[in-house]
Amino acid sequence: MQGAYMNYAAKRLLQAVVVVLLTYVFTFIVVSILPGDPVTNVLRDPQNGFTEAEIAQIVAAQGLDKPIPVQLWHSLSGFVTGDLGVSLRSSRPVSDLIAEVLPSTLRLAGGALAVALVLAMGIAYGARFLPHRFGGAALRALPSLFLSVPSFVIGLLLIHIFGFQLGLFMVIDPNSFWATFFAAVALGIPISAQIAEVLMANLDHEASQDYAAVARARGLRQSKLFFRHLLKPSSLPVVTVIALMVGEVLGNTLITETVFGRTGVGSLIQRSVVTQDLPVLQAIVSLAAVVFAVINLIADLIYPLLDPRVKLVGTAPRRVTTADELPRANA
Repeated sequence: MQGAYMNYAAKRLLQAVVVVLLTYVFTFIVVSILPGDPVTNVLRDPQNGFTEAEIAQIVAAQGLDKPIPVQLWHSLSGFVTGDLGVSLRSSRPVSDLIAEVLPSTLRLAGGALAVALVLAMGIAYGARFLPHRFGGAALRALPSLFLSVPSFVIGLLLIHIFGFQLGLFMVIDPNSFWATFFAAVALGIPISAQIAEVLMANLDHEASQDYAAVARARGLRQSKLFFRHLLKPSSLPVVTVIALMVGEVLGNTLITETVFGRTGVGSLIQRSVVTQDLPVLQAIVSLAAVVFAVINLIADLIYPLLDPRVKLVGTAPRRVTTADELPRANA
């Protein structure tokens, strides 16, 4: 098993590297064919005050006077070695610009995922074990409600209630603990809906299995039944959903940061699009591809650890149908 797992992990790692490199090449080509000339729009803007000699020096340093294939090779080589280039707008290293705003976005995205997981587990637990007359049916309807309300509406409501009415945080201090917490709540509530839906469906399936009936017959408490026996086998599709939703989380941070007045990667992207700062855009999109590939790689690697019924076939994990599930499969 260990040798097969290491072989599978090596193949998935190679796939992730190929995906990141292809994404970088695709992004470079798309950015290169965008309408407009960044040299004219940025460097020759009278407000920036660059002379022609300075413009020529910047163009030569950026390699913008060379053919596209040469620019691609130079840019890709720098990306692989950690050199993300220099901003056309501020003449600062792109890595420094990203390093200034990345911690704020990571705190927001990480907090949102934590809030989404806690909410999803609470909803799934209550929907599984609470009687309908005590709110079990209402909990099953919550994910649909969460999905129907945009995150910016939730954010505005949280700012009004907890910021202006209760005074738990100051709107002018968006990086405080409570401001970050409620921003994460606004971002995490819609995400929790999809996780809860998948988790509830899989909990219903696992609860109907023979091992769950035996555990209940032995008088096992509901909390122990949930955490010891039902949660782990039900988590496999949840891991897939979380991995696929990383892109959605990163995309929605732009809206949430705008609503709460936070300075993060989203605001940096917005400024770069407006000023057509191509090196910054290229670096951010490429780093987002790296994050997405790494998260999906981690998800694939922990599949066999969550469920021993998962067998490694080729480069993809597959769940093998067990003997007690054959009658259901044939039916």
